[in-house]
This record gives sequence, structure tokens and C-alpha cells, in this order.
Amino acid sequence: MKKVIILTAEEAVDLVKDGNTLCTSGFVGNSLPEALFKAIEKKFLETGYPQNITLFYPASQGSRNGTGGDHFAHEGLVKRVIAGHLNTAPKLGELCLANKCEGYNLPQGALEYIIRDAAGHRPGTITHVGLGTFIDPRNGGGKINARTTEDLVEVIKIGNEEKLFYKAFPIDIAFLRGTYADEYGNVTLEKEVATIEVTSIAQAVINNGGKVIVQVEKVVKGGTLDPRLVQIPGIYVHAVVEVVDMKDHEQSVGHEYNPALCGEVRAPEGSVEMTPLTIKKVLGRRAAMELVEDTVVNLGVGTPEYVAQVASEEGIASYMTLTVESGAIGGSPQGGARFGAALNPDAIIDQNSQFDFYDGGGLDMAFLGLAECDEEGNINVSKFGPKIPGCGGFINITQNAKKVFFCGTFTAGGLKERIEDGKLIIEQEGKKKKFIKQVEQITFSGRYAIKCEQPVLYITERAVFELKEEGLNLIEVAPGIDIQTQIIDLMDFVPTVDKNIKLMDSRLFSEEKMNLKK
Repeated sequence: MKKVIILTAEEAVDLVKDGNTLCTSGFVGNSLPEALFKAIEKKFLETGYPQNITLFYPASQGSRNGTGGDHFAHEGLVKRVIAGHLNTAPKLGELCLANKCEGYNLPQGALEYIIRDAAGHRPGTITHVGLGTFIDPRNGGGKINARTTEDLVEVIKIGNEEKLFYKAFPIDIAFLRGTYADEYGNVTLEKEVATIEVTSIAQAVINNGGKVIVQVEKVVKGGTLDPRLVQIPGIYVHAVVEVVDMKDHEQSVGHEYNPALCGEVRAPEGSVEMTPLTIKKVLGRRAAMELVEDTVVNLGVGTPEYVAQVASEEGIASYMTLTVESGAIGGSPQGGARFGAALNPDAIIDQNSQFDFYDGGGLDMAFLGLAECDEEGNINVSKFGPKIPGCGGFINITQNAKKVFFCGTFTAGGLKERIEDGKLIIEQEGKKKKFIKQVEQITFSGRYAIKCEQPVLYITERAVFELKEEGLNLIEVAPGIDIQTQIIDLMDFVPTVDKNIKLMDSRLFSEEKMNLKK
């Protein structure tokens, strides 16, 4: 094999030309090629070049601190942004919302498949994922602003079934990251928390006649790497950048290297301590009551994370195998900048393979956040006025899991509650209603769920609703809560009330364990 070109980050970014489509690797704060990101931002600020690039990444990149995608948040540098999630790169999201560049927010899984389609010179991906949501061209086609006019998603029919067609497009250049590269450009990822989609990106770029640039910790002698660990073969790689400052190559932004996140060692499990009784713990407990043995589960960030915490306390953590979109299976999923990693994972597979599993119905249960819900059972987690977190893998997960549970407080913004004598007491109601007439953007379609006969529960601290054909049906209420004044009057629509409505389990509001295992 021919020896690979070794460049500095500054030399490497000179390969990016005006109008190029640049695909970058990374997952939230993990596996970011920060040296390359910093170098291209620095070059643009100093010279005004490159201009009008299309920035494409399937997941979320950054840690809300100027890292990741925010390095590209400059008018003139990017012409178009295509991303699955923008919450961790808020400046880039603001650039899109300000109409200063074209912007698309598309499902993470669909973007993963587009990369593979580009690699195989296929026209694109045909899937049911996104039907009925804001991705559906009849609801906006995933376009973020008025400047964005090209349709990247079309509705087609196969037989009598509607599908969405996501168009593939050529990728000119890639900024990827690995652990080690040998002198022939073979790259391993043994210190990364996930392999994500680097192999597919490299294939897509090289098959388009483009250039693959890989940032690594160290370049080593040829023939010294275990070929079973090579994720990016040297035949795909144009140049390697050996990082100078390891701050630009942190395993996760702001965190020291943890070998238990990549399978190098196994960390001790530690003792499970009872956490104080809080409203979020009540939510986690009610959701955990749905767990049965031998289930494969995906947990969203925030409140759903309490499901795992409660399961550990109750001794039923082994009932479920947790998975993360990035490709981690088993272990304990991490949060914050480390979201996408799992402590002591059983397996780490490519992200596109994880979404194949998700889209095919492999998840038994999914527990996600409840930000906004309307009378049809639609959920919005992707756009709130001037903020655009994005959909990420939410659409893939919620449309395809066998059962879906949305978890969150009933209202937001200043809500104060306490638990007293086994009853829920509202001290101060939240200013923001979550149950509204119509959500701003449909990230989960209630109608599509009804069509697919998918069981859906909406779990709050004071009420539990079930999705029915006529809309939300109130099936449980917390002890101490008045149905009319503290539930229905605080909704912009009137749910049906189940004839056999129940009190939520009293154990939810007790300091003692629930003994869920029994």
C-alpha cells in the first residue's frame, strides 16, 4: 500500500473548497475532530474562505459550548446545513433560524442510510420513518426556514402503501476521527465510545472521488495495528492529521478518558443507593412499572433516565437491555457531553446498524421526554419558537418501538410540588401548559400510531393518559389531585376520562421501595 499523506490541521482544511459538501463525524461531545473544526473556523475568520459549503452530519455534534457544529456557525461559511439534531450546537441552529443559510432537520436514522446510499451510488432511502411528522413534505419536509426550498424528501407509493423517499447526494470531503492510524492510513477506533458511521462516510466520499481526512491521536508503524480493529481502511483515506493538543482530541468534551466507556476495562458496578423521593423519581417509578423481563429499551435524556435509576434500586435493572442510538448495547448510558456512550457496554455496533434494528421494530419499549402534546396525541420535541433542538433519533425510535412512553411533568415553568402523606400537593402551578390544542411541530404523530396500533402512554406526575382513536384518554390520577381543576382545566382540550379510572399506585409516593420485582 502507498503511504498516507500526513498533514497539519491547517494544511488539511485547505483541501475544503468553496461549495463543497463536508460530512463530519461525532456524536454530541464524543469523537469530535475538534482540531479540524477549529482550523476551518480560524481560516474562515482570517481569510473569508472556504465559502458556501454544505455541512452534513447525521447526529448531534457539540456540547453547547462552541464545540462541534458551532465552529461552522458563520454566515458565508455555510450555504446549507443538513443535520439530525442542533441542540448541542445552538449557534448553528440560530444561524438557520435567522435565515442566513439553508437548513434541514431530518431523522438521524434516515441520514445514516443516505450516507450508505451515497457510498453505493443508490438514489436514496425509501422508508416509512417520518410519515405524518414535520418531515413529511405535506408538513414541511424537514425544512427549517423560508430560504430552504429544495425538496430532499418526497412522498411515494409502493403498491398501496405510502412511503417517504430521502434523496441521496454526493459528499465531497469528510472530517473523521480515529484513535490510531498507521503509516498507510489504516485507522482504528479503540479509544472511542462508538464507531458511529465513519466507515460509511469514508466509503461515500472516496466513491465520489472526494477526500477523507482523519484526525488521530498517533500515527504508528505500518503492520502494527490489529486489522480487526481497523474501521477506516487506508484505501479510503487521503490524509491523516496527528493531533498536537490532546484537548482537541478528548474522548468526550470536558471529560478525562474513561476506558470503561470503550470496553478496554470493566468498571466496578458499585452499590445501589436509594435516591430521595422527588417528582422525577415518581415519574421514573411509574414508567418502570411497565418493565417486563427480557426487554430491549431506549431511554431518552432527562426524566426518562430515572427509569434506569429506579430499576436499579428495585433490583430489576437486568429486566432490560439499554441501547443508545450511537450503537452502544447494554451497560449504563451516559448523559451530558457523554450522551452516546455507555459504561460497561456489552457491544458497540455501527450507528447505521443500530437504526436498522430500531426501524425494524427491535425495541420493545422506548421512554422519551414529554415537552408538548396536543389533542391528537402528537408530541413536539424538535422546535419551540426561536429554538430548534431538532428531532435526532426521536422519530425513528418512537415510530417503531413496540410500546412508547412519554414522560414528563404536567406543566412547566415554575412548577412546585411536594409529596405529603402519600398525596401529591401542588404548591405552585407551572406557567407553561404542555397539553395544548396543536403542537408547533409534529415530531411524533398520534394518528400514525393509531394506524399502526401502537400502544402509547403519556406519563405525568399527576395523571396518566392512553392514546385512543378519539385522542387522549385519562386512565390514572394521583392521590390528592382534583381531576377537573388540576388536570382538565389546565389543558387546552378536553380528554376522555376512562370509566374505570384508577388512582396511581400509592407506592409511587412513598419513601420505601416499591418491591417491583415481586
